Amino acid sequence: MNPVTKIISIANQKGGVAKTTTAVNLSATLAATKRRVLMIDLDPQSNATVGSGIAKNNPLSVTEVILGETDAQSAIVSTASGYDVLPANADLTIAEVRLVQRLNREFSLKKGIQPILSQYDFILIDCPPALNILTVNALVASDSVLIPMPCEYFALEGLAHLLKTIEDITTTVNPHLKIEGVLRTMYDGRNRLTHEVTAQLANHFHEKLYTTVIPRNIRLAEAPSFGLPIIAYDPRSQGAAAYIALAGEFLRHQ
Repeated sequence: MNPVTKIISIANQKGGVAKTTTAVNLSATLAATKRRVLMIDLDPQSNATVGSGIAKNNPLSVTEVILGETDAQSAIVSTASGYDVLPANADLTIAEVRLVQRLNREFSLKKGIQPILSQYDFILIDCPPALNILTVNALVASDSVLIPMPCEYFALEGLAHLLKTIEDITTTVNPHLKIEGVLRTMYDGRNRLTHEVTAQLANHFHEKLYTTVIPRNIRLAEAPSFGLPIIAYDPRSQGAAAYIALAGEFLRHQ
């Protein structure tokens, strides 16, 4: 039994970069290696919750945990794919408003999950597509940040804002926060811009740039509508192969 729980935020303030896809599928592939995994859905859109086959209308969610209205254990839901989920719903927007009025609000998630840490090897947090109080809570609770990023110009431009936020968190409330890695998503090797952005990322992040890339894949896009990770929906697809490779590379980094 691993005594150390690793908490990783999957973050990028830009939407549509495969944060949720990565949270769900990395959770499932790590669970397939017999690791004990909890995925926390911290996005009011609840896509990671639904993509894991869990209904949005759970009476208990991460909202109640953050606000201190229930314990994390009571809100956790197990999936058929072997990982647990702390689900989200639209009430997270209300939690965001209420947190702003609280003292030490950025520690709310960290405090809420403290009692269940020993149950897991990895906790993955699917952050909302914004650098708001929910994302700050995730970064304060985390050991590291995994940044999914398509090889596009605007994605590269927005990366600076996220790096600045990580730096601010590191210098103020969480000095142990590190960058876990940068993951290229929706990858198309035929595109010249892909290679240009890859070169810039490699130059800046060096060994923190994952060798594994996540391709554009129809089956990967279809899987969430069935409430399944890709290794359960279509284990022979390109998308499944990519996330299995990512899990292997991720574990080698630990």
